[in-house]
Amino acid sequence: MMNIVLLEPEMPSNTGNIGRTCVATRTRLHLIEPLGFKLNEKALKRAGLDYWDKLDVTVYSDYQDFLERNPQARGSMYFATTKAHKVYSDVSYRPDCYLMFGRESAGIPEEILVDNEDHCIRIPMWGDIRSLNLSNSAAIVLYEALRQNGFGKLELNGQLHHLHWKDE
Repeated sequence: MMNIVLLEPEMPSNTGNIGRTCVATRTRLHLIEPLGFKLNEKALKRAGLDYWDKLDVTVYSDYQDFLERNPQARGSMYFATTKAHKVYSDVSYRPDCYLMFGRESAGIPEEILVDNEDHCIRIPMWGDIRSLNLSNSAAIVLYEALRQNGFGKLELNGQLHHLHWKDE
């Protein structure tokens, strides 16, 4: 199972959107405190729609708590940052990897990045844009990791509700 790790997320709407993406992809969500919101906040639930109760989510008191409770993450975690030299699509992701994203206002602390330079990844952007939206970034990287692993057991074909496709 894939894992998304949010280090000190600040905006409930981003975390709610990421939670919904996690439910849709059978991905585990890890939230590292402090959070910039309460888990019962309306904006969080609104963004996650009615999926929040289906979410596999764990909250940690800090980064060290996360590492202690997930020792397997040490060798299989990727750190999404605008400061990386490696593009996210140039990495080979394992089906049980961890994808970390930092605070909306500051990203992942540089102390963590320096210690994990070989696993730092970036999404290419034009010019002086500071960063992409957190929930968009998480979806972009997660779906690349899922694609590389054959999308797991995700449904690959959709169906119309009232009509039929011409070739059916």
